[in-house]
Amino acid sequence: MKAEQLHGDLTRVLFTEAEIERRIAELAAQIDSDYAGKEPLLVGVLNGALMVMADFSRALASHCEMDWMAVSSYGAGTQSSGVVRILKDLSVDIKGRHVLVVEDIIDTGLTLAYLIQNLQSRGPASLEVMTMFRKPEALKGAVVPRYVGFDLPDEFVVGYGLDYAGRYRNLRDVGTLAPHIYA
Repeated sequence: MKAEQLHGDLTRVLFTEAEIERRIAELAAQIDSDYAGKEPLLVGVLNGALMVMADFSRALASHCEMDWMAVSSYGAGTQSSGVVRILKDLSVDIKGRHVLVVEDIIDTGLTLAYLIQNLQSRGPASLEVMTMFRKPEALKGAVVPRYVGFDLPDEFVVGYGLDYAGRYRNLRDVGTLAPHIYA
């Protein structure tokens, strides 16, 4: 789905499909260099990271393994509920592994802080975070991702895996959702 097909659902496009593709390639090159000689375990956080994980893993020039977690703190609203639940845990043991958590967005950072603490307790050799998007103005936790695609304004955004009530994930661009959609 493209932004021009949405007829008023977005107030503006923040990042185009082409800009996102370029940034994914840059992040993959940096991570290939940083993880040279290692085989990272990419942990995608469902459902939002699906698009990022697919494109990012294909952009890597090195081998990696992938696994998934599903963590929820949103529900159907536009604000984090603050209550974190693991809906799907990892299928592999991460002890002694180089783990790279792949996120779609860091908003308040509260969910990710919980996830990092949980994963750190499992004894990985290293644990880093790559997020495609981050809202610096909304951060409430002390989460510092090593790799960031783009910073976003503190507005409700959709596209490239980011959703509102399950919709807009398949939008190729990222844009600000019009308030009349969620008001």
